[in-house]
Amino acid sequence: MIISLITASLLAAAAIVTPTLARAEQPTAPHGPATGPWRSPVGGLDPLTRFDPPPEPWRSGHRGVDLAASTDLPVTAAGAGTVLFAGDLAGRGVVSIVHANGLRTTYEPVEPLVAAGDTVTAGQTIGHLLPGHDSCPGQICLHLGLKRGPLYLDPMLLFGTGKVRLLPRPGRPEAGR
Repeated sequence: MIISLITASLLAAAAIVTPTLARAEQPTAPHGPATGPWRSPVGGLDPLTRFDPPPEPWRSGHRGVDLAASTDLPVTAAGAGTVLFAGDLAGRGVVSIVHANGLRTTYEPVEPLVAAGDTVTAGQTIGHLLPGHDSCPGQICLHLGLKRGPLYLDPMLLFGTGKVRLLPRPGRPEAGR
């Protein structure tokens, strides 16, 4: 029974994560050339605060990564997609992009240069970084989030690094055990 649960969890994790894994890529202009579908939105991949999701969805946790950056730096789309939201959310600028593979990336705090419905390419400038993200006191950072449906994923998986969370598949008998 335990082996079945572990196997089911590993298969579920593979189904969720496999399309998101990519080799670590060099970012695109204005941050340099790239060779794959995912690019760092602020040049480097220097996480100041790592992905630390809560054990239950309603609890507090860090549902993304904070990447070291500098004020007014252009923020670029990590991948091609359609802008779902661009504007003020709870007092901070946010851009959210839906990608063809079912993933959604979010960027904050950003002064958006795009609008909802715009199509963007990987590496395209979507806004300018603003200071003041709560989990980077005294430092400038971009909070990058990644979701597939309601599930938060480690955004570093896009670049070939990050934590994989093993979860049972919803609706399966082993999910409640």
